[in-house]
Amino acid sequence: MKKQMVAAVFEGNGVLQLRKKPVPAVSREKDVLLRIEVASVCGTDVHILSVPPGHPANAATILGHEYVGEVIDAGNGVTHLKKGDRVVVNPNLACGFCAYCRKALPNMCENMTTLGIFIDGGFAEYNLAPCDALFAISKETPLEEAIFAEPLSCVLNGIRKLKPLPGESALVLGAGPIGLYFVSILRMAGLKEILVSEPNSKRARMARKMGATEVISRGDTQLEEIVRARTGVGADIVIDAVGALMKEAVASARKGGRVLLFGMNSRAMAEIRQNDITRNEIEIIGSFIANATFPATVSLLESGRLNLKSLVTHRFKLREIHKGVDAMRRGEAIKVLVDPNE
Repeated sequence: MKKQMVAAVFEGNGVLQLRKKPVPAVSREKDVLLRIEVASVCGTDVHILSVPPGHPANAATILGHEYVGEVIDAGNGVTHLKKGDRVVVNPNLACGFCAYCRKALPNMCENMTTLGIFIDGGFAEYNLAPCDALFAISKETPLEEAIFAEPLSCVLNGIRKLKPLPGESALVLGAGPIGLYFVSILRMAGLKEILVSEPNSKRARMARKMGATEVISRGDTQLEEIVRARTGVGADIVIDAVGALMKEAVASARKGGRVLLFGMNSRAMAEIRQNDITRNEIEIIGSFIANATFPATVSLLESGRLNLKSLVTHRFKLREIHKGVDAMRRGEAIKVLVDPNE
């Protein structure tokens, strides 16, 4: 096996550079060496590379937290994987001993670190990952489906909290990748109305393809009235996939409805009348990354029922990764795949 590899390294201050790096080696009993089959550019990567940054990351780190790999080597303590297995990666590594880990809330871990953000990730030819982060997935599952494991596991965590029922109505605010995953899952759950608020025409078309019954321009000041006209009393479920639309979400929910706050924007400040939430018994639910949802995600992807391949809009070699970041930054892309194999 080669001793050097190409990797996309975050240099700080918005700079991503292709560098030659040593191929990592297994040194601990729970280490697994992966040959990266495919990675993808996430909105978080774009935030990391913004100036000023919209998300923290460690300089000198290989970015890429959404990736699929093949097991090349493993330490003696790895028992659930073997050489040649294809795996998907939960990049968020919990400590296992803090107060929240012991409350079965590893997504709230006080000592969490993340592959591809704070430690080396998948924008490279090879990656070294702890075996606890890896989940085997059938090689019959196309790479264009398997690559969705990490974000889809986060969406399933939100869905589990919402408990959508057949015949209910939903409003999804934002048809970026996350919003589109929600639309697809809600369609599978048998909802009667799946409304989507999205001004981007390309994403609006994709939302319809994924199962939205109607797409509304998010800039429409009559959003609340449109939702009530379609549903009668307001949506049973409203999902803010953007991270800055809590006011619109609360206004569009029916009395007794559920609002899921999923998108993240640390700068967003929503002006909400608390009395509206209390008087209308609106249930506000926060959802952050995945929590024990990777096994269900793998099963769902292996079933082939979601047909997420249609969300892949751009493909680049690793040497072209800057084109992928730019496509995401301009809002032209939905899912950008990065192939590290030359």
